[in-house]
Amino acid sequence: MSSPAPSTSPSEAEPAGTKEKKARKVEERLQTASLGDIPVVTGLPRRALFSAQRTGEVGIVHSWELVTAVDGPGTRMTVFLAGCPLRCQYCHNPDMLAGHRGLPVRVDDLLKRIKRYRGVFKATGGGLTLSGGEALLQPAFVGRVFAGAKEKGIHTAIDTSGFAGPNVDDALLANIDLALLDVKAGDDETYRRVTGGRSLQPTLDFGRRLAASGVEIWIRFVLVPGLTDDPATIEPIADYAASLPTVTRVEVLPFHQMGRGKWAELGLPYKLADTEPPSPDLIRRTREIFSSRGIATY
Repeated sequence: MSSPAPSTSPSEAEPAGTKEKKARKVEERLQTASLGDIPVVTGLPRRALFSAQRTGEVGIVHSWELVTAVDGPGTRMTVFLAGCPLRCQYCHNPDMLAGHRGLPVRVDDLLKRIKRYRGVFKATGGGLTLSGGEALLQPAFVGRVFAGAKEKGIHTAIDTSGFAGPNVDDALLANIDLALLDVKAGDDETYRRVTGGRSLQPTLDFGRRLAASGVEIWIRFVLVPGLTDDPATIEPIADYAASLPTVTRVEVLPFHQMGRGKWAELGLPYKLADTEPPSPDLIRRTREIFSSRGIATY
């Protein structure tokens, strides 16, 4: 089994004065921050906050939105959790990579908001999607949110790279209705180049575990000219998808430059500034690789 993703907890070796200054700055930000009308946790000492994160009582949320036919079927409330172990070259949410860019939210307060939309979910065949960042870096929180949603009959989906799959216990797995599994590349060399040095194997292992548990899977693949467009990396993904009995569709997502401005705002180097979106012909040929395996491909 692959090693669990590293903790994002701050070092305990920081000087006391530095810790206190950081704590004051964080508290000041929380006092003025907003996630709509979802309350943000304030006033908790750092140790108490991190303890609540470990138990899943509190999660670090970046933002949320209501979307239709994007992050799963029907109209969905997609909640973006902060923090990610990957550093994908084409990430369109680089503002969600670091955990400190999110806000602490109690699971009960988030569930209250989710439950407001039960009527919409029922009418459209929608539900709740947890995304990120990488939601599975916060497995205890995800587990509590999904358990609460399932109690109310709400369809659940996880949008994940699968890299943090070792963090997932059987109880959490049992409350996932749909996994949107992002497979970045089909060979380890390309995968490492895309993700900043991470291994492909945890993704493959988690997909097989999802399938063995009967969880429906949608495979997602981002097509980037010059990076992930080689059939040598696409063909193995298609074979992998075809090997999983619960895969019901593949989504080939054409690369775009919509996240470019975020990289600039954060002062982060963006390697794909000169990369063009894939041509219609390249998109068609890529989708044919998947559909030739008998998989519904979009």
